[in-house]
Parts: sequence; structure tokens; C-alpha cells
Amino acid sequence: MNFLRGVMGGQSAGPQHTEAETIQKLCDRVASSTLLDDRRNAVRALKSLSKKYRLEVGIQAMEHLIHVLQTDRSDSEIIGYALDTLYNIISNDEEEEVEENSTRQSEDLGSQFTEIFIKQQENVTLLLSLLEEFDFHVRWPGVKLLTSLLKQLGPQVQQIILVSPMGVSRLMDLLADSREVIRNDGVLLLQALTRSNGAIQKIVAFENAFERLLDIITEEGSSDGGIVVEDCLLLLQNLLKNNNSNQNFFKEGSYIQRMKPWFEVGDENSGWSAQKVTNLHLMLQLVRVLVSPTNPPGATSSCQKAMFQCGLLQQLCTILMATGVPADILTETINTVSEVIRGCQVNQDYFASVNAPSNPPRPAIVVLLMSMVNERQPFVLRCAVLYCFQCFLYKNQKGQGEIVSTLLPSTIDATGNSVSAGQLLCGGLFSTDSLSNWCAAVALAHALQENATQKEQLLRVQLATSIGNPPVSLLQQCTNILSQGSKIQTRVGLLMLLCTWLSNCPIAVTHFLHNSANVPFLTGQIAENLGEEEQLVQGLCALLLGISIYFNDNSLESYMKEKLKQLIEKRIGKENFIEKLGFISKHELYSRASQKPQPNFPSPEYMIFDHEFTKLVKELEGVITKAIYKSSEEDKKEEEVKKTLEQHDNIVTHYKNMIREQDLQLEELRQQVSTLKCQNEQLQTAVTQQVSQIQQHKDQYNLLKIQLGKDNQHQGSYSEGAQMNGIQPEEISRLREEIEELKRNRELLQSQLTEKDSVIENLKSSQTSGTNEQSSAIASARDFEEVAELKQELATLKSQLNSQSVEITKLQTEKQELLQKTEAFAKSAEVQGESETVIATKTTDVEGRLSALLQETKELKNEIKALSEERTAIKEQLDSSNSTIAILQTEKDKLELEITDSKKEQDDLLVLLADQDQKILSLKNKLKDLGHPVEEEDELESGDQEDEDDESEDPGKDLDRI
Repeated sequence: MNFLRGVMGGQSAGPQHTEAETIQKLCDRVASSTLLDDRRNAVRALKSLSKKYRLEVGIQAMEHLIHVLQTDRSDSEIIGYALDTLYNIISNDEEEEVEENSTRQSEDLGSQFTEIFIKQQENVTLLLSLLEEFDFHVRWPGVKLLTSLLKQLGPQVQQIILVSPMGVSRLMDLLADSREVIRNDGVLLLQALTRSNGAIQKIVAFENAFERLLDIITEEGSSDGGIVVEDCLLLLQNLLKNNNSNQNFFKEGSYIQRMKPWFEVGDENSGWSAQKVTNLHLMLQLVRVLVSPTNPPGATSSCQKAMFQCGLLQQLCTILMATGVPADILTETINTVSEVIRGCQVNQDYFASVNAPSNPPRPAIVVLLMSMVNERQPFVLRCAVLYCFQCFLYKNQKGQGEIVSTLLPSTIDATGNSVSAGQLLCGGLFSTDSLSNWCAAVALAHALQENATQKEQLLRVQLATSIGNPPVSLLQQCTNILSQGSKIQTRVGLLMLLCTWLSNCPIAVTHFLHNSANVPFLTGQIAENLGEEEQLVQGLCALLLGISIYFNDNSLESYMKEKLKQLIEKRIGKENFIEKLGFISKHELYSRASQKPQPNFPSPEYMIFDHEFTKLVKELEGVITKAIYKSSEEDKKEEEVKKTLEQHDNIVTHYKNMIREQDLQLEELRQQVSTLKCQNEQLQTAVTQQVSQIQQHKDQYNLLKIQLGKDNQHQGSYSEGAQMNGIQPEEISRLREEIEELKRNRELLQSQLTEKDSVIENLKSSQTSGTNEQSSAIASARDFEEVAELKQELATLKSQLNSQSVEITKLQTEKQELLQKTEAFAKSAEVQGESETVIATKTTDVEGRLSALLQETKELKNEIKALSEERTAIKEQLDSSNSTIAILQTEKDKLELEITDSKKEQDDLLVLLADQDQKILSLKNKLKDLGHPVEEEDELESGDQEDEDDESEDPGKDLDRI
């Protein structure tokens, strides 16, 4: 081959020493040398030749290089050379510029060598194991080689890595490498690995990729960062785009909140480098991935709410209204805000409240609409504003009403100081720029989408055409512009607006047909044989005429459904009409517009169809076709069926409301029963607690009484001891005085105890009455249960009565049959006597049973009457018990307060008695010390009893005996 050159010193190629021979010798050395140094030098030489002579090195050396990777893992240097050589063979990166044919050959060569390498899956597994080596000379070339393999044959290599144990986890470790070059190349490797493979995307996401990538973006400076930030954002897009599982994981991991600082940009013109614009563009696209209309509605809605709650939407609106933002960033921001608010009422309401920083402040919607109807603005920016306006009105009846209200006479600003959204749309609708006409018509159509109320409101809009002439309705002005033969784009926009306006709105159809010039204009347009450019307008005219037939309520006699059908059949022909109607869906731009909601067109002339309008065409095309071919009788039958269905729906709705009301009443009654049950249980618990508290108070009272008796005995013993000894009169007189004071205190305490005793007795009596009342309440509750049982018993008796009535009927029929048989047998003389006896016996038996049953029935009726009266009485008792329960509750609260007060006073008495006991004990000890004998307790008891019987006795009488 003429491209082979010498290896050493630029030697020229010759027959004896060519590069091919050199490569063969080097491969032999790699295969046969026993010394590691020799093999290492040979591999190094192959590396130096591999860039220039990819084919020869690849064919001869690949097998030997793979063998080196398997056997010489202990030497990182030779492994690094082998990996670099394989990378040079497989990679298509070339430093020098080459011709196009050479580039194609190079790409084919790389894919062929890649196929040879991955034919043995163990080679890829070996490469993954080498990436665990921390040595830079092994890890970095391994990352580059694996990235190149993925670029050449991505799906095959992805499948091998997916089935390899811990294959993806090993690659995720590259993001944690402290060496930036390996970390950055690891990001590129993961980009290639995650491309178009949902399973690997999920594994990478659950290996904490979001956390690591967001950390790298923050470390690198977010939007002000370099190419590394761009690579991380591309990897995040790979992980999130069209992957609902990862999107949900990203939202639940609170990673949306971490995106907000990315969009904190200033108003100054400086600082917008090309890399920053690229980074911010990718960041906005990442937000759009999370709220894309193609995502499941639930996932999109939750992401939209999270973006509002964390302030991300507010930050995007700040960029939207900022100055100095590059045009492409502003356009992408508008598209991003559009999808963040699309179909989310909270976000739409917030967007409606955003004002531009102008003097005076203007709503952001008005500022954006100014750009949309301004023909000097860039085309992509005008498309973005239209998309934003459509998303603001999507499923937003409140916003639709606000836009339409700005056109109504009562809300228009008479001073002219401010321009409203409705005025801007009307201005764009009738301007000389066809693109402004189309955008304004589509925007106004979205204000009417699926909103019959606003369609009727818009009929009130009046426009002043010129000074001195009367105002014209907006509907009439649209048809006037159509008839003037303007540009195709303008007519298409107006026809889409009229079709949206008239669909599902019979009142608007009546207004449209009321103008006698409209139907002849439409039939004339449809009937003409025009060129291909006009076929779309013909199709839209056919659609508008079909809507006027299908949604016609026959209120205008001259334009009833049947007359319009006859007009079509005479002037156009049904088949021709249906063919013209089909021009819409057959148009080349129709399918493009039906794919995505965003109006994305390469140039203004492609801006023909709106996404929502394609849905309307798909919905109406079939029903209009059926309506055209239907006869008048079928129409009448269909209308009758509709009326019947409406009546049926009304009846069903009425019964549904009745059932709902009954359910509410039943639920209220259930709640009342449960409340009464709870109150009853609480009252029973309270009664039990009060009974236990009264018992405790009784026990405490008895203890106090016993302790008081013992104190009296001690005092009597002290008095007797004082009489018996006459020593130390001064001390004894002092003790007398103390004893007298103690006795006075005792009398005072006894009087207090007597008062408390009476209070306790009163409490007992009141508690007993309260308990009786409670028991009556409980009894009333039991009576309520007895009422339920009696009701059940009454139902049983009724069933028994019914069964007995049936039995009585059977017996009566049997009696009639027996009488008939008696008359028949009376003619026979031979068996007359015997038959009469049998018949008489049976008749007597039946009559006895019948009378018994009648008597039992009478008794049952009396019993039922008695039970009904008893039930009425018990019900009255239950009502009185409920009122008694309320009274008992208040009395119970009073009793609890009195018990609490008495308990506090008894505690104070116990403290005083304890102090008195202590003083008496000290006096007793002093008397013992003075030598006075003290009587035993059994003797003191009698003296204490006498003191209690005669309370008027002088407490100092015993001391006078000394």
C-alpha cells in the first residue's frame, strides 16, 4: 500500500523493510517475549503506529492486545499502552483534515473493529473491570475506549453492559473521581451509554446520578460554567426525556427546587457569553422536558405545581420581563413559561398577575401580545408568544372570560390610556400583515375553545369601522374581510376562527345565517373550480357551511337545515361538497400541525393550521358528512331522540339529587345517634367516677373521726396525770394554759368537722338524686333499645299475621270445597249418613280452627295497638330523658366544684390535726418528765366519750383537782 511509511527516522518504504513487516515483528514480540520490558516496548511501538496505520495494526495486533489486557494486569504501564492502541484503532477522531471519502472509510473501519472487539462479550466485561483500577494511565484510556465503542455500536454495547454484573454501577463511580479529566470524560461516557435506552437510564438515575450531576453543575458555576455544565445538562436530558419513571423520581427527590438558582440572571448586557447562552438554553429545555404536553397529565401537573411552589416559575417570569436578555434565550424562556402554565390553574392565575416593569405597569400578557402583532419582531418570537397565549387559555375558562371581557363595551377604557389584550387582538385581526391576522385569529379562537358562554358573549362585540357609519359586529366584520379576497393566510385564520366560534353554539350560527350574504358567499367559494392554493380555502368554507347545518336550531325559516341541504345539492352536489371538505385533512401541513401543540414553523408561509383546530376538524368531519346525507325524517327522529335523552337525563338528575339529599339526611341522623351514644357513655363514666369519689370522701371522713377520738383520749390522760402530782406548780399552770388553748382549738376543729359532715351529707343526698336521675337517663336509653326490640317484635308479629291470613284464606277455600262435595254426596242414599258425619266433623274442625285464628288475629291486633302506644310513650320518655341529661350535666359540674372545695378544706383540717397531735405528744412527754403518770388508752376512751356527750363541760375541770 502506497500510504505505508518507515517507522524509524522517516525511512522510505522498501521491499526489505516495510511498516507491515515491522508491525508483524512487534506483534510476534508481544506474543512470544518472556520479559515484561520487551512486551511493554513492543506495545508502545504499536501505539505509535496505530494512528497512522489503523488497518494493519488492527488486523494483526488486536488479538495480542486483548491478550495483554488479560494477562498483564499487574503492570499498569503496558495496560495503558494497550488501551491507547485499541482506542486509536477503533476511534474515528483524526487530527488532520482528510477528504470526505477517507472519512467514510475511517468510520466504516472503526465500526468493523468495534464489531470484532465486542464479538466476544468477555472483552467488554474485561474493559469494565479495568475501569475499577484507580491508576490514571489505566482508567482514563479505558473510559475513552468504552466511549468510542458506544459511539460506534451503541445498542449492542449497551446490551452487553446491561447484562454485565454491576456494569452500570462501575461506570457511575467515574463521576466521583477527584481527577476532573476522568470525571468529565465519565460524563461523556454516560451520555453515550444512556442514549435511547430506558432500562439503563433508570439504573443510572437510581445510582444517585441526579445528585452528582447537580453538584457538578453547582461546582462549575451553573449557567456561568463551561463545557462541563453543558455535558451534564445533556446527560440530564438523556435521563429525563420520555422517561416517566425518572421524571417522577426527579420530582420526588426535590431536585426541581435545586434548578431555581440556575435562572438567577441580572438585567445587565454584560456576561452573556456564547457558553452561557448555550447552558441557559439547555437548562430551559430541561425544564420543558419535565412539563412537556406529551408527558402523562398527572406527572406534568405535579411538576408544574412543584415549580410554582419553589419559585421557579416566578424566576422564569423575571427573565421574561428583564432587559438585555438575548433574543434566543427570551424566545426559549417564553416557550418554557408556556408549558409550565399550560393547563395548570394556579400557574395560569399567577401568570395573569405578572406585570412588566414599565411606567405605568402593564400586564405581561399585554406586553407579549404587542410583540405578537408587531411585524418587525422576529418570527420565532411571535410564534413563541402565540404559544404562550394558547397555553395561558388552555382549560382556563376564567382566563378566557377575562380576555373576552376586554372587548365588551362595559369594560373598554374610554380614556384610551391603556391598551387591553382584546384591543390588541382586534388590531392584529384587521391589520395589513397577514401573519398578524393569522396569529390574532388563532389567539381569539383559543379564547372561545370549549366555552359556549364566551362564544355568546363575543357576539356582543361591536366595532367602529369609520366615522359617521354605524358600528358593526365582530362576526360581521370577519365575514366582510373574507369576502374582500385578502391573502390566503388571512382567510384561513378567519375561517378557523369562525368555525371554532360557530361549533357547539346554535346562537352564533343563527347570527351568522342572519346575514343573507354569508351563505351565497360560501356556496360560491365551494362551487368554483379553483387552483391548488385555493383548495384549502374551499375546504374550510365547506366546513363552515357544514357547521352551520349541523348546529342549526332551525330558528330562521329561510335557512333551516333541510333548505341548506337542498341548496348544497343544487348548487354544489353532495359528493362534490364532501370532496371539498376532505381537502383540509389531506393538506400536507395538516398532519404536521396535529402532532404537537407548539406552533413550530420554519417560515411564515408554513403557518397555516393550528393544533387545536386539527382536533376540531377530526371531530366534525364525520358528523357533518352524516348530516349532509341524512333525510329530513331522520333529522326529526334524531331530534326526538335527543329530546327524549334530555328528558331522561333530567329525570335521572332529579332522582340523583333526591338520593343525594336522602343520603345527607341519613348521614346527619347517623351522626346524631353516634353523638348521643358518646354523650351517654361519657355521662355513665362521670357517674361512676363521682360514686368512687364520694366513697373516698367517706373513707377520709371516717379516718379523721378516728384520729380525732384518739387525740381526745391523749388530752384526758394528760389531765389525770396532772391531778396526781403536785410538783412544780408554775410549770403545771403553764401546761394547764396550753391544754386549755388546745381544747379550745379542738372544739373549734370539731365544729368545723360538724359543718363539713353536714356538707358531705348534703353532697351524698344530691349525689344520690343525681345518680337516680342518671339512672333514669340510662333507663331511658335502655327504653330506646327496648323500643327498637319492640319494633322488631312488631315486624315479626306482622309477618305472623300475614301468614295466618294466608292460612285463613286456604281454610275458607277448603270449606267451600267441602260444602260443594257435601251437596254432591247428598244425592247418594247409600253413603249419605256416613258422608254427613264425616263432612260435619271436617266442617266443625275447620270452623273451630277458623274461629281460633280469628281470635288470635284479634289478640295480635290489640297487642300491636298496645305496642304502638307503648312505643309512643317510650319515645316521649326518651325526649324528656335527653333534656334531663343536659340538666344533670350542669349539676354534675357544680357537684365536682363543691367536692373539690371540700377536699381542699379537709386537707387543711388534716394538717391542723397533725399539728395538734404533735403538740399533744410533746405535752405528754413533758408530763412524763415531770413524773405524772399517764392513763392507758382504753381508760381514756371512756373519758373521751363522756366529753363528746357533754360538750358544755368545762375543759379545765380536771386540772382544778391538782
